[in-house]
Formats: sequence, structure tokens, C-alpha cells
Amino acid sequence: MYVVEQRRSARFELHLPLRILRTPVGRVSHDSLTQNISSGGVLFTSEVDAPIGGAIEYVVTLSTERDRHVDLRCFGKVVRLEKSRSKLQSPSYLIAATVDRYQLVRREPQLG
Repeated sequence: MYVVEQRRSARFELHLPLRILRTPVGRVSHDSLTQNISSGGVLFTSEVDAPIGGAIEYVVTLSTERDRHVDLRCFGKVVRLEKSRSKLQSPSYLIAATVDRYQLVRREPQLG
């Protein structure tokens, strides 16, 4: 028996900084890390949960070359939420979210 991949886009195992900006509960500022990413969505770890089906806004930092950050600001919805199997492991959730809309944002280095 073999498994046929049915995803519409390839996933890439990339561990990039991610910051959650907004969930259905409201505005938040929570740092996280991606586990994998594709053109249609992202899987990331989190210390806080987010309701399935709820809107989410998050930023993935793509590059920090020469103190310049290139961010991908994403708007989507939560499609999967899993509690970590290990009680010793923190963060304690895996969240899968879609990328319905996005903006590329370049942040200049902060002075002083």
C-alpha cells in the first residue's frame, strides 16, 4: 500500500520566526516558530491555542540579512489545532493556518 500526496502545494520544512498578531480572541503578541510552510498555509508551534475556523493574523520573518528583516504578514484561518503529546514539551500546541492574503514587509534596522 502507498500513500498519494493530495496537497495542492508542496510543503517545506522551515523553522522560521513567527509572531501571532491577532486571533478571534483579539489582539495578541506571541512569538513562535514555524514547523513547515507552503504557499497555502503554515504549521507552527504555540504556547497558546486558537479556535479552529477562527481568523488569524501572523507574521513570518523570512530574512534577517544585514539587520534588515523581510516579513510575510499573513491573514488566514486556523484549520487544525493539536495539543502536544509531551507534557514536558513547551510550546504545547501545533497550529495549522491558511494563507488567504499576505503582504511582504521590509523592516529597516532600528537605530539607537
